[in-house]
Amino acid sequence: MDTYIKNIFTDTGNVSQFTGRFFKEIFKPPFQINEFIRQCYAIGYKSLPLVGITGFIMGLVLTIQSRPTLVKFGAESWLPSMVSLSLIREVAPVITALICAGKIASGIGAELGSMKVTEQIDAMEVSAINPFRYLVVTRIMAATIMIPLLIIYADLVGILGGYIGYNIHGSMNIYRYFSDVFEHLEFIDIIPATIKTFFFGFFIGLIGCYKGFNAENGTESVGKAANSAVVTASLSIFIIDMLAVQITDLFF
Repeated sequence: MDTYIKNIFTDTGNVSQFTGRFFKEIFKPPFQINEFIRQCYAIGYKSLPLVGITGFIMGLVLTIQSRPTLVKFGAESWLPSMVSLSLIREVAPVITALICAGKIASGIGAELGSMKVTEQIDAMEVSAINPFRYLVVTRIMAATIMIPLLIIYADLVGILGGYIGYNIHGSMNIYRYFSDVFEHLEFIDIIPATIKTFFFGFFIGLIGCYKGFNAENGTESVGKAANSAVVTASLSIFIIDMLAVQITDLFF
């Protein structure tokens, strides 16, 4: 038990030091623009199909599942606004972030872990290249920027999926549907949900880089780094979401 607690404090200190180094390196030139753009492409563009399919299914299923209950109370007209609010405020950000944690954090952890094990990171240091700035800063920044954009994309596709789900058993033209959606949306619904997505992206990138960059020797550690990155990133998403909900409820 004492060893377990000691490991928790040790990991917390190491992650804090790793985070501090990131904020120190991010403002130092030269900036790795080309690698940053490449990571934005890998993290953002290549995740669009998966996020789009997930968002569409979320909106479709949420609409179909919610319809019978609202019909019982004669509140079927509230279905478009209810589904959109649920997607934008909670469902789409959390589910999409979890999908990204599984895809992106594991990919970063495995990639950097294999580079660590094969001593490619050590070779970069010998070649007078700062591996932290080239490998870590670019990936964390790309994740911080692209994951919020992916979540906004999932919101839009999810609302479209809700429209398809509504018209399975009902009939409403797309103009009226989106009018109902945006009529009940306010900035208080959008802004807090958008702000927390940047924290989702930052911690997904940070945890994936930390686990991979600090992988131990041996090929087995690559799999451990990827698995640990997914588990830790997923847990951090739930913690951030819980804190965000509490802060939003307190101030708004």
